[in-house]
Amino acid sequence: MLLYFGSGECTRCQEFSPVLKDFFVRLTDEFYVERASQLVLVYVSQDETEEKQEKFLKTMPKRWLFLPFQDEFKRELELRFAVSDTPVVVVLKPSGEVIAGNAVEEIRCLGTACFRNWQEAAELVDRSFLLAEDFDDLAKRSITDPIRRLKYKLDKKTRKKEREEVLCPDMEL
Repeated sequence: MLLYFGSGECTRCQEFSPVLKDFFVRLTDEFYVERASQLVLVYVSQDETEEKQEKFLKTMPKRWLFLPFQDEFKRELELRFAVSDTPVVVVLKPSGEVIAGNAVEEIRCLGTACFRNWQEAAELVDRSFLLAEDFDDLAKRSITDPIRRLKYKLDKKTRKKEREEVLCPDMEL
């Protein structure tokens, strides 16, 4: 999974977004590859308005996912991945662990070749070698599970901290 922190107004993002779009299309469009990669890209908007976000997304592949403009989780993701400047592309394993904190230069320099490196880093099993009946036992999971897991991990930490503050208001943690 890729988290793309960007903005349609940012000059560096305007230069990088076509590169990322081509990268994504070449890995997911069966016109370019025999078996499309199971790659998910989530756009985390740094745009100033919802209209600017929508304008930017209209120029990108329809398969890109995005967080709603007013979603409070955007701020949590920015803090979690220390996003201070754009563009930033965070690469996550299916478990939600970080493979690359910012893969912008890697994508620019290596193109689609860096995806293979990420797969190896994530130790993903190539499902084409599984028998058809093996798929019946696989847990049903959404392609957005890593981001959802991350959100709930953050929520649990916040709730735990709040509980500790309620139980021990005079103690420093």
